[in-house]
Amino acid sequence: MFQNVDYIAHRREKDCEVHWLSHHLEAVSTLSGEFASKVNMKEQGELLGLLHDVGKASQEFQQYIKSAVGLIDPDEDDYVDAEGKKGKIDHSTASAQWIYKNLADEGTEERFVAQVLSTCLASHHSGLIDCITPDGKDTYSKRMHQQEEKTHIDAVFKKLSDQAKEYIRNRLQSKDFTQTLIERFKSLRTNDDSKETLCFKYGLMLRFLFSCLIDADRLDTADFEEQALKKLRHYGNYMDWKVLISRLNKKLDEFDSTGINAIRQKISQACYGFADRRKGLYQLTVPTGGGKTFASLRFALHHADKHKMDRIVYVLPYTTIIDQNADEIRKVLEERDKNGNFLDSIILEHHSNLLPDKETARQKVLSENWDAPVVLTTNVQVLEALFGSGTRGPRRMHQLANAVIIFDEVQTLPVKCVQLFNMAVNFFVNNCGSTIVLCTATQPLLDKIEPKSRTLTITSEQQMIPNARQLFDDLKRVEVYDKTKTGGWNNDEIKELASKKVVEAGSVLVVVNTKTSAREIYQQCKQIDNVETYHLSTYMCPAHRLDVLNQVKKCLDPKNPKPVICVSTQLIEAGVDISFGSVIRFVAGLDSIAQAAGRCNRHNELYPKRGEVFIINPAEENINRLEDIRIGKEKTERLLGEFKDNPARLGNDMISPEAMEQYYQYYFYQRKDEMNYPVTANSPVGQEDNLFNLLSVNSLSVAEYRRINNDKYPSIPLKQAFMTAAKSFQAIESITRGIVVPYGQEGKEIISKLCSVQELEKQYKLIRQAQRYSVNVFPDVLKRLQEKEKAVYEAQKGSGILCLDEQYYSDEFGLSEKPVRNMDFLNA
Repeated sequence: MFQNVDYIAHRREKDCEVHWLSHHLEAVSTLSGEFASKVNMKEQGELLGLLHDVGKASQEFQQYIKSAVGLIDPDEDDYVDAEGKKGKIDHSTASAQWIYKNLADEGTEERFVAQVLSTCLASHHSGLIDCITPDGKDTYSKRMHQQEEKTHIDAVFKKLSDQAKEYIRNRLQSKDFTQTLIERFKSLRTNDDSKETLCFKYGLMLRFLFSCLIDADRLDTADFEEQALKKLRHYGNYMDWKVLISRLNKKLDEFDSTGINAIRQKISQACYGFADRRKGLYQLTVPTGGGKTFASLRFALHHADKHKMDRIVYVLPYTTIIDQNADEIRKVLEERDKNGNFLDSIILEHHSNLLPDKETARQKVLSENWDAPVVLTTNVQVLEALFGSGTRGPRRMHQLANAVIIFDEVQTLPVKCVQLFNMAVNFFVNNCGSTIVLCTATQPLLDKIEPKSRTLTITSEQQMIPNARQLFDDLKRVEVYDKTKTGGWNNDEIKELASKKVVEAGSVLVVVNTKTSAREIYQQCKQIDNVETYHLSTYMCPAHRLDVLNQVKKCLDPKNPKPVICVSTQLIEAGVDISFGSVIRFVAGLDSIAQAAGRCNRHNELYPKRGEVFIINPAEENINRLEDIRIGKEKTERLLGEFKDNPARLGNDMISPEAMEQYYQYYFYQRKDEMNYPVTANSPVGQEDNLFNLLSVNSLSVAEYRRINNDKYPSIPLKQAFMTAAKSFQAIESITRGIVVPYGQEGKEIISKLCSVQELEKQYKLIRQAQRYSVNVFPDVLKRLQEKEKAVYEAQKGSGILCLDEQYYSDEFGLSEKPVRNMDFLNA
């Protein structure tokens, strides 16, 4: 690769072993090409990998890496802007400049190719850079014209061997090389595209190539840093789908075919029959309690086998109980030894960010990249992979290609993300060989938004269940009662209603909208004599929530039932297999009410009677800051009034498909202007705009560029503000941070080991285990905890892994901002 001598890419901190630059570049080239081949751009991926760290051959970088600072963090060049204001050595610009100088003046198409490739290279440690910033600066062009003394481009490329130079030049000068990329981008265009949607997809394809490079770079670096980690990785080599299919079939054979299970079997059989269809976008509309988890898994396994797909990704709401779904699927797909330990590594759960956004070299080694045949993750993690900042999330994006992706409870998608989500779905289905299933009992109208160019196209041919309306009648197991009243229900009245219904029905689920309400109503209901009372919220770690669910299920066991009340936030509504005799639901969006109703008489065990679901309006709950819930509540209250006047128009059922469609029409109409992800002047953008614009034509930034450049139009083909948009996405969503909590003996042991273990291989395993003992908190909560002495602490200095002191974790409520000892202070 280089003339006469090799150069250092990394030095291993623990023993100062050298990772030679030529070896690193060649290994990353192979991996990046392999990943990019999923979108038919293998050669482009290979070239990105081969060039990405060429800048490390500079004399300045070699001096730096041999220093103490360079040993600790050799990849951190901290390059932020065109002026190079950060003090460390810039090693990511040289290769980007070299491609730009060799292609940009060769023609319009070559300039486009140059920008795509050089943007990936220049961004590979910072996250995708802005092309045009909101203040009208062409930072991309400035970066490409950075002075030689800062990028060392001439000095670096003189060190390449003649053979390497010839290979790179031949690639860049090859018409096949440039035309392959151009044709791939041209193939993104459809008849429905506007200029904005086409540019948006250009940005997604660029980000996809960037993802391939980042993951390849991180993997090769991690494997050098810790050889033992190689044994823990699959590298895409998974168990044959047919083996997993046989394991699922064994489970399906155990189900009886009587009563409600007969309907569930029909649904499962319909999904199985659909698996032979070509790859595409499909809807699975199944009433709650219809057995869609195993039905969709059956489709996914057979579909993945038929089309030789890489993985299955289950995407669940941020607030749901992933661990229950994971547990059920793991029991089916993973075999155990005689001691009950799982022998296979099929299922990967990923729902917490346990490492900080800005990762150190050591943390990059431990990052998650979704290398598993079946991945269970959240909406937040997927949206971060598609639109988030930095490199941690984006490195996972390419794993969504050639995959079966099931968006379970898709109605929980944030409204602000609808247009971004729709475009990403179209991109992966039409351009990345993926199949996407939108799965819920309450399908949002993603095919009926404005403008039409940003909708999903969904026809009757894409419905996995041909007569879903009949299913809703067949699976009707509850009656919904509107008990809202003027002035609302106070907490004492809610307690009395729960007390009355637990006597009548034997079990009651109370679903509220806030964690504060959950605590307050739980404390009220605890005063009811001779009733087991439980609490659930996202301040409890997954293992804790699962334990509580299992305790509740014991009380619900028909062979030995005990009176029980469970008070929960909405986390129990999505995908949780549990059945109560009665449900009380605080008024919210109609989709949430329907989901809560799905936890009542779930298995039709009350037949011939039906379960009772009561909608009440609490007097003391504050949802002013929860815009999605507040607007959903308003639309539901409008429908409740309409239902009283004309129930037949809404199917004589408050949660019928007709009522649900009307609800979404009201809800989406009010929020139609929010679906492009608006941002304000308080965001990193610094002005009112929207993420869809920033990630497509970036019109406001371009207008500002023209204002300050005598009406001259920017000469670069792509004008997106990638980094600004990504930072705004993160800021607006208030992306949470995971904290490992000391729940139970295992949680405490994991924290103890995280604080002491030095070997990266063991840390890698511990971080995966810690997913089940983590709580996600918003930045304001984390800040308040960090202001308290020793409430939150770093497992090891520089690890970035946060742990919670056990004084701040309650066996009843989970994480608390006040010191607790079995919540005595609340009960005093």
